[in-house]
Amino acid sequence: MARMRVLLADDHALFRDGIASLLRAWDVEVVGQASDGAEAVAQAAALRPDLVLMDIRMPGVGGLEATRRIKATLPETKIVMLTVSDEERDLFEAIKAGAEGYLLKNMSGSEFGEMLAGLARGEPPISRALAGKVLREFGRQVRSEHAPPAEDELTEREKDVLELIARGATNKQVARQLTISEHTVNYHVKNILGKLHVRNRAEAAARAVREGLIGPTTES
Repeated sequence: MARMRVLLADDHALFRDGIASLLRAWDVEVVGQASDGAEAVAQAAALRPDLVLMDIRMPGVGGLEATRRIKATLPETKIVMLTVSDEERDLFEAIKAGAEGYLLKNMSGSEFGEMLAGLARGEPPISRALAGKVLREFGRQVRSEHAPPAEDELTEREKDVLELIARGATNKQVARQLTISEHTVNYHVKNILGKLHVRNRAEAAARAVREGLIGPTTES
């Protein structure tokens, strides 16, 4: 198997030298070193490395912008951020920019080696604490995708009606409890079904409970 060819991009020369020594000890070829993002882009174009280990905070062109530029011309080159920043914004911007991984500089040498070995097997290298943030954000986006669009949000009165019909109330009972006419209840029910994109009251009740629009129904 060919040796992995790595480009290091970090504005601290001592840190780059330390990582380079570690990589060479693992029989990884360090093909170049860059002190800022612009230099990283130029060296990546000239050297075409398999992997770029990229810091985020660098003078001039930062690591995120450098990642976007490299990925635009060398999509096959893998980029892993190696940084002190554990900010969610940096993490998600790096992923959007095309980075395959995100590692924190405070990890141990053995953890770093395991992450690189995983990268060779196709596993995205990411620090455990940050992986949890990615999963939580993914879960939030999934919930958001399944939620009614903003223009389809239920009004407070529609939520009142929905909660009552979810608990088995008839339109007449809803009208009596909310002190409105049955005609108005019918109007609200029609709007609720349309906004939730469901066919009947049972589906509306199930979706309302599932998505937290109302609390769990209980037996009366």
